[in-house]
Amino acid sequence: MSIKTILLVLGLILSNTVCAFAKDGTIDTGDTAWVTMSTALVMMMTPAGLALFYGGMSRYKNLLNTIAMTLVAYCLASIVWVGWGYSLAFGESSSLFVGNLNHLFLNGIDVDSITGTIPTIIFVLFQMTFACISVAIILGSVVDRMKFSSWIIFTILWITFAYAPVCNWAWGGGWMHKIGALDFAGGNVVHINAGVSGLVLALFLGKRKGYGKEAMIPSSVTFTALGAGFLWFGWFGFNAGSALAADGIAASAFLVTNTAAAMGGLAWLFVEWKHSKKPTLLGLASGAIAGLVGITPAAGFVSLTGALTIGCVSGVVGYLGVAVLKRKLGYDDSLDAFGIHGLCGIWGAMATGLFANPSITQGAAGLFYGNPKQVWIQFISIVGTIAFSSTATFIVILITKFFTNGLRVDKNDELEGLDNALHGERAFEIE
Repeated sequence: MSIKTILLVLGLILSNTVCAFAKDGTIDTGDTAWVTMSTALVMMMTPAGLALFYGGMSRYKNLLNTIAMTLVAYCLASIVWVGWGYSLAFGESSSLFVGNLNHLFLNGIDVDSITGTIPTIIFVLFQMTFACISVAIILGSVVDRMKFSSWIIFTILWITFAYAPVCNWAWGGGWMHKIGALDFAGGNVVHINAGVSGLVLALFLGKRKGYGKEAMIPSSVTFTALGAGFLWFGWFGFNAGSALAADGIAASAFLVTNTAAAMGGLAWLFVEWKHSKKPTLLGLASGAIAGLVGITPAAGFVSLTGALTIGCVSGVVGYLGVAVLKRKLGYDDSLDAFGIHGLCGIWGAMATGLFANPSITQGAAGLFYGNPKQVWIQFISIVGTIAFSSTATFIVILITKFFTNGLRVDKNDELEGLDNALHGERAFEIE
């Protein structure tokens, strides 16, 4: 027997072994490696990407405070998630509204536990990073004026009473899942949920001192652009990782994510250029994030054509939300968490009902592929998320206010700047 024949026989044996290994429902090392990598990518989005993105848009005197609040949100959400958040979101329950506490502090989950084809521990960590960035997104609506202590209490309560239930609805077997709503990577769970919550919190806190009367110049558009780059990079884990497998759907999600981001950036840039006569770097970066938000719920369901359309409209919707709607209505959404995440999340969720292509994911068809019912289902899921998020956030605000004697910083601290007043530090030393 030749060496070539021996190698061929060994290859067939190993191939059959691997196929049997995956077929039996046990761990697939390729899927595990991909989801582990995706978890690391999404983790980077909060303490690196979002911290720089928001920090650069905040005023110089509040830059360090913005980054600190982003980082503490990540730390707090990490502990809440492994403590009870995961169990509330993914614990099996017949309520269709929230899970249970059977997995309190990951009780019953060990190194041998499997979810799909990956270790359950990796699944827990992957989902944890979504919870972390969701609450951190809310910060964009209220920088410059919220107490650090209040933000800590708010973060713990919001993950528990607002994020975990919506996560259960869409991904944990809740009512959204039962009616067939499509949310591949977090249109409802992350962006609409956080965007609406941010708006409610901003309205409760009121406008910043001097808002609309004095210029509030970003401390570093360079930081913001770098943050957008980190977010864009991490978003590949956010969307493609949500396939929970190293397969064709993950590859397609990767493609459409990049395409929508690029299209969103260009759409915002050109609309802004036409409207204000200047193509700004801040607009280009914001448009890319708008495109990423819009494609998030649709990433595993749409083809390239859908991605181009979703990204383009997201850029326009984001710009109009920030440059027109906010000014017209007069609310102070500091860094436009609602304008970008809330509005583009709503568009993305609806667009999923239009462009879902069954050739990408079997059984997921939208209006343009013969299933007009999906648009109505998506609309119900959006309205349900908005109603619940606004109500839950308001209740969380009242509880937080009770324990911290108000959510807003002292007037003098706000005028001085929160970096020095609250932290006794400054982002940069200037002689």
